[in-house]
Amino acid sequence: MANSTSRNSSPPLSLSSGLGLGIDIAQHFFKPIDHAAPPSPTKRHTKISVIGTGNVGMAIAQTILTQDLADELALVDAIPDKLRGEMLDLQHAAAFLPRTKIVASVDYAVTAGSDLCIITAGARQISGESRLNLLQRNMTLFSKIIPPLALHSPHSILLIVSNPVDILTYIAWKLSGFPSNRVIGSGTNLDSSRFRSRIADHLDVNAQDVQAYIVGEHGDSSVALWSCISVGGVPVLSFLDKQEIPYEKETLERIHKAVVESAYEVIKLKGYTSWAIGYSVASLARTLLRDQRRIHPVSVLAKGFYGIDNQEVYLSLPAQLGRGGVLGVVNVHLTEEEAQQLRDSANTILEVQNQLEI
Repeated sequence: MANSTSRNSSPPLSLSSGLGLGIDIAQHFFKPIDHAAPPSPTKRHTKISVIGTGNVGMAIAQTILTQDLADELALVDAIPDKLRGEMLDLQHAAAFLPRTKIVASVDYAVTAGSDLCIITAGARQISGESRLNLLQRNMTLFSKIIPPLALHSPHSILLIVSNPVDILTYIAWKLSGFPSNRVIGSGTNLDSSRFRSRIADHLDVNAQDVQAYIVGEHGDSSVALWSCISVGGVPVLSFLDKQEIPYEKETLERIHKAVVESAYEVIKLKGYTSWAIGYSVASLARTLLRDQRRIHPVSVLAKGFYGIDNQEVYLSLPAQLGRGGVLGVVNVHLTEEEAQQLRDSANTILEVQNQLEI
C-alpha cells in the first residue's frame, strides 16, 4: 500500500502534513530503470466509493479491502471526525491488506472517477414516525447524495443498500438520470443467501449447492420461488412429487417466514446488521466490476417482466450482472401463484411510492 502522503484526500482529512516524510525522499528512494516503457494504456484502475460510514458502510468497506476488489476506496460521510477516524483505522491495517489507496472526505469530489458507488447512508426511523415520513426524509437526503455522485462519476454504477432499498433505488434512478441498468439495489441478494442457508440446513447439504431465490420486495411481501429450488441440479419439489414423498406447505411457509424475520432477530440481539450485508454487497461488487455475469436477485427496474406492465417500480428479480450493470433478467418459470405474489409485491411498493412527490 502507498505511503500516507499519497493515500489521503484534501484537508481536513489529509495526513500529509506534519509527518516529516516529504515527497522528495520518495523520489530518491528508488533508482529508476533506464529506458522504461510507460504503463500499459489498457491497465484498469478500479475505484469504489462508499457513501455512509456507519456499521453497514464500514462492514462493506472492510470486506472490499480484504477481498482485494478495488485499487482505490473512497469514503464519504457527513460527520468529519468519525470519517477521519474510520479512514485512519483502515489505513493502519495497510501491512495486513492488499494494496489499496484509501481516501475520505465530506466533499463528494473525492468520489470522482468511481466505477461503483455504494450508498448506505440513510435516515433512521424516529420512534412513532410513519414509514412515509421516514421515506420523505430519506428522499431529501438522497437529493443531496445522488446528483453529486452522478456529476463526478457519470459512467459509474450506483448500488443502493439503504432501506427501504426498492423505493430508494427508484429514487436514485430518477435523481441520477442514469439508465436503469446502472442503478441497482442490493435487494434480496442477502435474503436469498439466508434462504439457501435454511434449505441447506434442512437437507443437510452445503448452501453453495442450493439454487434458490427470494424475489420481490426486500421486506414482508417478498416471494419465495419454491418451484425453482434445486440442489445439485435436482429440482427439489418435483423430485419429492415424483418420489411420492409428502411435504407440507406450512413447512415451506415457516422457512420463508424465518428468512423474512432473520434481520429483525439480528437487530434485536445486537442492535444492527452488518457482516452479512457486507459480504453480500462485496459479492455484487465482484460480479459487477470483474464482469463475472453471475445471477443475483437484486432490485432492478421490473417494468416489462413477469406481468409487471406499465409500472415503474424497482424490486428484486434474478438478474445477470456484469461490467455494464444489469445485463438481463432471467426468464424463470413461475407458477401462477408465484407470479401473482410477485405482482402483489410490486403493488405493495407502488402504493407507498405513489405517495411520494418524486
